[in-house]
Amino acid sequence: MITRFITEVNTKFNPFSMRSRATRLFLSSLPPNARRHGMQINTNLLPRTSNEPPTLHVKFTSEEDGMEMKLDGEKLGIKGIIEEVDRHSRVLQKQADLSEA
Repeated sequence: MITRFITEVNTKFNPFSMRSRATRLFLSSLPPNARRHGMQINTNLLPRTSNEPPTLHVKFTSEEDGMEMKLDGEKLGIKGIIEEVDRHSRVLQKQADLSEA
């Protein structure tokens, strides 16, 4: 997964709920040094008794784009989330490569 263009990740989930599995796995797939390279990661943990659905918001950096994705982990699953994030990151990577050349 290309994380170079991700600037912010905001999550809210119940860590004990099976519905939050994809969100937890996405957070674990981020590189350990992501914060040092400028990525802001905000996590709000809900109480065990909460029935609120998990949320995942990913913001990308780009002068033209600045896209924000609101992903539903229950519907997409971890593969779908990574696929969506990677798809947009590849587009930004292509734009960066073309502007450098």
